[in-house]
Amino acid sequence: MLFQVGGQGARPTFFEMAAAQQLPASLRGALTYSIGVLALRRPFLHKVLDYEDEFFALLMLVLETHSLRTTDASFSESLYGLRRRAAKIRTKQADIRSKSSDGIQHSGLERRQRVLSVVFLVVLPYFKSKLHSIYNKEREARLQASLWGPDDGRFEDVDYFDEGEASITSRTSTETEGSMRTRLAKNIQKIIGTCYPWVHATTEGLTFSYQLLYLLDATGFYSVGLHALGIHVCRATGQELMDTSSRISKIRSRERERLRGPPWLKAVQGTLLKCAYAVLDYAQTGLIAAVFIFKMMEWWYQSAEERMSAPTVYPPPPPPPPPKVAKDGIPLPPDRTICPLCSQKRANPSVVTVSGFVFCYACIHKYVSQYKRCPVTLMPADVDQIRRLFHDV
Repeated sequence: MLFQVGGQGARPTFFEMAAAQQLPASLRGALTYSIGVLALRRPFLHKVLDYEDEFFALLMLVLETHSLRTTDASFSESLYGLRRRAAKIRTKQADIRSKSSDGIQHSGLERRQRVLSVVFLVVLPYFKSKLHSIYNKEREARLQASLWGPDDGRFEDVDYFDEGEASITSRTSTETEGSMRTRLAKNIQKIIGTCYPWVHATTEGLTFSYQLLYLLDATGFYSVGLHALGIHVCRATGQELMDTSSRISKIRSRERERLRGPPWLKAVQGTLLKCAYAVLDYAQTGLIAAVFIFKMMEWWYQSAEERMSAPTVYPPPPPPPPPKVAKDGIPLPPDRTICPLCSQKRANPSVVTVSGFVFCYACIHKYVSQYKRCPVTLMPADVDQIRRLFHDV
């Protein structure tokens, strides 16, 4: 059979593996939505959303470590009745004596494989998420630099509030001390912005290749990480599913026996362990319920029209034509980052709302205060019609 679509045998189907792989993303969406709703009444929860990557990585670290210790499977795989097995190639003699002809022997996971499984399940996705956010910021910075020009630091140097020369000197010394660190951070961001697309394309291509080969039954490894660790994902037998609870109780009893100290300290530590286990069990159940509720709400609030057909997306209207430069007005420089008044790089860019042209704040404030008009179009303008432009480049 070319495609494995049935549910027989120890080898999971492609759809089971895909569902188990997509569960963490659904879990993250459910938690983010729930915390966002609760943050409307409890503003301190916004700090959790500010560190969403770290919070979710810590949560998955606890769940994946506990699941691999107790069931030899990741958190999502254990929910689908799957187990991880170390794949070892049999020798020719063992292969001749054995009845199966696949040439692969499955055994329990080693400690090294459990630790590396946590790295592939939690640590690497966390770093990938952080690199993706840095890449997005660098891409936005390049886009803004193409529109406004590179940031030359004049935004902080111009003292348009008349604070005095002392504040300018102290600010300059502070910027000099942090210039090396800022330059190093910008260089790292540029390197990430250049290399990340290639790394991302390579990983996505390998992931697609392995999934396609798994679907065609050409390999037993669903992903690059499983192949690197030498792990096959198999269906759990009925006996393994029944022995899971007894195995968990044995592991917890062994941990209680390892407690050291006087009797009263052992009693306190045992109580804390019981509470921690109870919280962990309830957390696993609650997370499963959260994913289910999130999917139900997502389906409930989606209209029938949106489910049947994609929404119509209309193109944005064209921008209005720019105002014409007056015959007696100041001509515009060819470089859009140059101020037409001082012929220098714009510092503290500000726009005149009646015309839309951008100048230095000090230059346009002085000109409009004196002449009451836009210097380019000669349209009547007032100081109240000057707007500062704040952009992060």
